[in-house]
Amino acid sequence: MASGLEDPRLERHFKGHRDTITSVDFSPNMKQLASGSMDSCLMVWNFKPQTRAYRFVGHKDAVMSVCFSPSGHLVASASRDKTVRLWIPSVKGESTVFKAHTATVRCVDIANDGQSMCTASDDKTIKVWTVHRQKFQFSLNQHMNWVRCAKFSPDGRLIVSGSDDKTIKVWDRQSKDCVHTFNEYGGFVNHVAFHPSGTCIAAASSDSTVRVWDIRMNKLLQHYTAHTAPVNCLSFHASGNYLITAADDSTLKVLDLLEGRLFYTIHGHQGAATAVAFSRSGEHFASGGSDEQVLVWKTNFDKIDYNEVLMSHKARMKDDAVAPTITDIPPRSGHPSKMKVDGRKELHSMEDSVPGIMEIGPALFAQPKINGMAGDGFDDHELTAGDRMRPATSNSTLKNGHAPSHRASTTQPLEAKSIPQELSNTLEHIVGQLDILTQTVSILEQRLTMTENKLRECLDNQQKITLQIRPSD
Repeated sequence: MASGLEDPRLERHFKGHRDTITSVDFSPNMKQLASGSMDSCLMVWNFKPQTRAYRFVGHKDAVMSVCFSPSGHLVASASRDKTVRLWIPSVKGESTVFKAHTATVRCVDIANDGQSMCTASDDKTIKVWTVHRQKFQFSLNQHMNWVRCAKFSPDGRLIVSGSDDKTIKVWDRQSKDCVHTFNEYGGFVNHVAFHPSGTCIAAASSDSTVRVWDIRMNKLLQHYTAHTAPVNCLSFHASGNYLITAADDSTLKVLDLLEGRLFYTIHGHQGAATAVAFSRSGEHFASGGSDEQVLVWKTNFDKIDYNEVLMSHKARMKDDAVAPTITDIPPRSGHPSKMKVDGRKELHSMEDSVPGIMEIGPALFAQPKINGMAGDGFDDHELTAGDRMRPATSNSTLKNGHAPSHRASTTQPLEAKSIPQELSNTLEHIVGQLDILTQTVSILEQRLTMTENKLRECLDNQQKITLQIRPSD
């Protein structure tokens, strides 16, 4: 067994976004990486050398979260435009739109069975949907402020959510009940995640801390204060032994959960580190920041054969065994505590390897032909509002009534093209009125809660007065 382990190493960096990165996620087969940004675009980066990246244009506002399905055939994106889109991560740019919430959708997650999807929103709700039928199932409604994040447990039976009401709630998916609430007294909850075992959760907070709870005993296990600024995102390693975090102090921190301490501080971004995620195997991790860059790192420090460690421990149980020394403890040998890695020194040598980017827009922007067939797809440029009004043109001819297969785009449109303008305006007005009603109900709920709290205080005071009067009698 090697006496020491290598440090994390920067392997790739991708440039193409035009604003802060909000989320990153690896495809299960490690062929692609998805990233969302405040620039309203979803990017899918291909790891195959010299392969062009895809920029998917469809959301009308910032993309807040991205997530690959377990099969890798779909990518979900949540947006400030109140919608969620399911994309096929290929050049066709096909997508399906969910009009999901009445406010910004902060997070989207797909369960490990690939059948269900949950979304978290500024409308204070978590909603659960079926992926393939694309149908709404139910809402979870006990948060009192924006819900920043919601994630399925590994077995899909629980959902954990974090909110600006400074609570983390664990929900039973079958009963739809909140089974426990953890309080984050210090700050807002920016991100939550399940441990791979499903027995623990971690939360990243705006007060610069990271906490790990055991959900079986509802007990705080670990509390980290490694960062000096709000923590934006975190991700568990597949082994469950490490937790990586990204914060506004421009650093990534690797926390050793077995020893309960900071293991690595990683510098790579020129501004706030806003997103981070391990790959499914844990061999890589990706990070994004306010510098508009996506960085891909080789983990390295997780490479250890624990069977060898156990064998060495058993060997030491013999009478003639040599006493262990501090250098025999893996994976720390050769590494001082709080190791620092600076990936920024390597960026300049990777500039020439950045692949080109292919702009892909949703098919709802392409006007249908007279015979009812869809347009022939998109050139490599981003479509503007003016482009939506111009009919698609092409030098290729339609044969047997079909568009060329290598250019066709069959994205499900947001609305049917044949809806008259008057009806469209009426529907938009109705949706607006429903939004107002939803907000009114929310305000009434808050006032009712305040009234209940005041009534409870009055009853408590009355009981205290009664107890004070009785002794004097």
